[in-house]
Amino acid sequence: MPAASPWWTPDVHADRRGFLIGRNRIQAALRTFFAARDFIEVDTATLQVSPGNEAHLHAFATQAINHDGSRVPLYLHTSPEFACKKLLAAGEERIACFAHVYRNRERGPLHHPEFTMLEWYRAGETYDALMRDCADILSLAAETAQAKQFTYRGAKADPYLEPERITVAEAFERFAGIDLTASIDRNGETDRDRLAGSVRNAGLRVAHDDTWADLFSRVIVEKVEPNLGFGRATILYEYPVAEAALARPTPHDARVAERFELYACGVELANAFGELTDASEQRRRFGMEMAEKSRVYGETYPLDEDFLKALDIMPEASGSALGFDRLVMLATGASRIDQVIWAPVAETSDRQRGNRP
Repeated sequence: MPAASPWWTPDVHADRRGFLIGRNRIQAALRTFFAARDFIEVDTATLQVSPGNEAHLHAFATQAINHDGSRVPLYLHTSPEFACKKLLAAGEERIACFAHVYRNRERGPLHHPEFTMLEWYRAGETYDALMRDCADILSLAAETAQAKQFTYRGAKADPYLEPERITVAEAFERFAGIDLTASIDRNGETDRDRLAGSVRNAGLRVAHDDTWADLFSRVIVEKVEPNLGFGRATILYEYPVAEAALARPTPHDARVAERFELYACGVELANAFGELTDASEQRRRFGMEMAEKSRVYGETYPLDEDFLKALDIMPEASGSALGFDRLVMLATGASRIDQVIWAPVAETSDRQRGNRP
């Protein structure tokens, strides 16, 4: 089977160009959207001392070489979050950022090693305001692309309808028949064996070395996500505290956190938090995430000590990270993320490097 033509060949570019022009128009519309709401657009450094401390995110690593020849490890950030929160600590109140971000081990129809994250933060406001932002952003993207609906792999969603809201606990009960809260005590501690029994009863695989987090993720991926964002967008909210390392607990229930994810056509679009500002608690949670990363992948990433210091003076805030390329895909009808990226990252297989297997 002949290899596909590169993205830069005129015929392939001509096929992609409509999606790319749509991308530019949507980005311009969103810049106007945020400016009209008194947001300042910021630009953050890609190179950071820590790429982020989530167990299952993988970074690209490099080194800075000092004048004396010494070398210091640096990473391409997986999100502009740490830098944006430092800006909140510095005194900014409403900020938005279109950031190129980098994630290793990720490539497919919805994943790319380098992609664009739209992040925005509201100091002194709850994450309910972010839910309203998300609804407005969906309809604006569709209107700009002159789309009556979002589509992906035969799925459809009306971006002009108010998103459905469902808690994680409700989703587990509705789609898997699992009482998730029964495996979480009032302090947020989780009971692996109790959840394992429920997962088995739901017909899902349980391995002897599965942690509570492994089981939670399996239910989300296999039972919950396939049912979200059809007909209209879905906001899945109130994640367990154990699955929300950067979010504060809800005022009404310490077992769950102010975290939500936005879905359309079964595609995850955004991840948002009522931000945690307790530096000691954040350090503890990062430690747990890195312990899990070490267990599963045999590696860890350093902590950004400046970020933890900034949390001490950061105001109460809410923030959201939205996969901009995915939004463009749904609004323009593209079937793969590389169709909406002007210059995709080169493939890196041995065959494409001209090397023999």
